[in-house]
Amino acid sequence: MNKRTLTSALFLLVLFSLKLQAQNPVITEKYTADPAALVYNDTVYLYAGHDECPLDHNFYVMHEWLVYSSTDMVNWTEHPTPLKVTDFAWARDDAWAAQVIERNGKFYWYITTTHATIPGKAIGVAVSDSPVGPFKDALGKALITNDMTTDTPIDWDDIDPTVWIDGNGQAYLYWGNTKCYWAKLKENMIELDGPIHTVDLPNYTEAPWIHKHGDNYYLSYAYQFPEKTAYAMSKSIEGPWEFKGILNELAGNSNTNHQAIIDYKGKTYFIYHNGGIQPHGHSFRRSVCIDELYYNPDGTIKRIIMTSEGVQPAE
Repeated sequence: MNKRTLTSALFLLVLFSLKLQAQNPVITEKYTADPAALVYNDTVYLYAGHDECPLDHNFYVMHEWLVYSSTDMVNWTEHPTPLKVTDFAWARDDAWAAQVIERNGKFYWYITTTHATIPGKAIGVAVSDSPVGPFKDALGKALITNDMTTDTPIDWDDIDPTVWIDGNGQAYLYWGNTKCYWAKLKENMIELDGPIHTVDLPNYTEAPWIHKHGDNYYLSYAYQFPEKTAYAMSKSIEGPWEFKGILNELAGNSNTNHQAIIDYKGKTYFIYHNGGIQPHGHSFRRSVCIDELYYNPDGTIKRIIMTSEGVQPAE
């Protein structure tokens, strides 16, 4: 083998190796934030808000939600924009954190936005027959409005919805900023089924996420500000919840820390955002990243190791 052939072979080997591993952030064509993920029919669907903050501005500018899909956690396909704030006639602006869940062949997208007539943030629900949309308003009004929760005087406490369907079919909605709220949902997924409750968690800020491993339920959330991620454990989706400590440290160049946790092809993934795309990434131009999550033998979770290399392809 001559020198040129050897050089070419080495180049192809390096290129092949690069293709076999993701890179954090995983989405680089747009700024993406507040990730949520759904595994459906052996495909992962990644849902995110779209940060569009201009260079001369320093706050959230978000008008739409995005969706990507992957079958290996490394290569992601963007689909046409499935949902915008303007799809909710009662909403004014702000496409904040959201999550999609499937039930009986329909996909329900619980979103955060600003209400047009009731002061404060609100939670709405959109529905589709496909995980990639298009989605439409399922209620014609908000599911949760600021006047329904009075435990804190702020008007942005009704944000960051996350939904869990338990083994007996009962659905639960968790949400909140500075207060963690939860309520049961009716089987139609668009009505509350009982009163709103609160969970007392140390230094709770926002971004609740529910997942389960073995017999344990996990409630992870943004902790303090700037935000780390912490978590609590329980044997019941309704608690009581036992605080277990920090799960993820401050995410680089971002004052928020928002997670999704899923199982896929035998591994558990921690999906989050940082401000890692430079030169213009920061707290209001964020980017989704993925690293693996590991459990200890007693069911507690090892701290997340955030990497720039990302994850290997799921097989």
